[in-house]
Amino acid sequence: MGGRTVRLSSPDKVFFPERGYTKLDVARYYQAVAPGILRALRDRPTTLERYPDGITGEWFYQKRAPKGMPDWIPTARITFPSGRSADEMCPTEEAAVVWAAQYGTLTFHPWPVRRDDVDHPDELRIDLDPQPGTDYRDAARAAHELRAVLDEFGGLRGWPKTSGGRGLHVFVPIEPRWTFTQVRRAAIALGRELERRMPDQVTIKWWKEERGARIFLDYNQTARDRTIASAYSVRPRPHAPVSAPLRWEEVGVARPEDFDLATMPARFAELGDVHAGMDDHAYSLEPLLQLAARDERDHGLGDLPYPPEYPKMPGEPKRVQPSRARAGKKEGPAA
Repeated sequence: MGGRTVRLSSPDKVFFPERGYTKLDVARYYQAVAPGILRALRDRPTTLERYPDGITGEWFYQKRAPKGMPDWIPTARITFPSGRSADEMCPTEEAAVVWAAQYGTLTFHPWPVRRDDVDHPDELRIDLDPQPGTDYRDAARAAHELRAVLDEFGGLRGWPKTSGGRGLHVFVPIEPRWTFTQVRRAAIALGRELERRMPDQVTIKWWKEERGARIFLDYNQTARDRTIASAYSVRPRPHAPVSAPLRWEEVGVARPEDFDLATMPARFAELGDVHAGMDDHAYSLEPLLQLAARDERDHGLGDLPYPPEYPKMPGEPKRVQPSRARAGKKEGPAA
């Protein structure tokens, strides 16, 4: 692996009992798709989702670089919404991915920034999350309309992938000129426009009680310290699915269950990384930010609630679910 040697302890430890896949199978999988996952992770501060005893055992998110991490794996210092900071690993080569797999990492959660500029995202990440009563097919329909909206507002191009579950992710490479707050504002404007076009199919309502049987565009996935599973990451479900990069013509045709630990290596060997050209582009968010300004000026549509663990943000509306507000209960302190 590029001249590195990574020792795999307990290679026969079963990580996926239903399919019998072992730690060695996971490591070999990541070797098979190494150019693809490195394209997704390279130079990005990355949180590790670790399952040391497989998916039936205890698991945790490793945000800080693990003790004993080899000195050839670089790190970057990132700052959380709380103001605290941490050094996270930044994979730059295949051996770093396999090293993480040795310690039970199944899913890699890279920040949308590079280690040379950790405060300005270079990706706008859109998470289309099916709510109860909807499924992947509904997410696919929303994704195709999203593609049209992106093109209309600045000729943006998105790269779609399965989440590894029922949802879809669309990543848009952007110029690293805007803050997390501005990127989130662009995502809200995008979500509102999509909601206007598909009001019965798409929502950006933060409170679950308001979403109904619609696809939720989770704009808060663009907030600082919120990450999305990388392309090619293994997901901790019994059949060992993976987050699969797609071509647009495959969205709605290919199914999430088509892509797993066993099938993705063959697809990769045949097609390579279908998102390989993504880093050759960097789009402007100005048209979406102008849309956000118009929404606020003409329709009074300002900010939306942040996740509960975030400090209260400037311009944020009351962080209280509507049913509680109607009942006259006061808003509690932000977590």
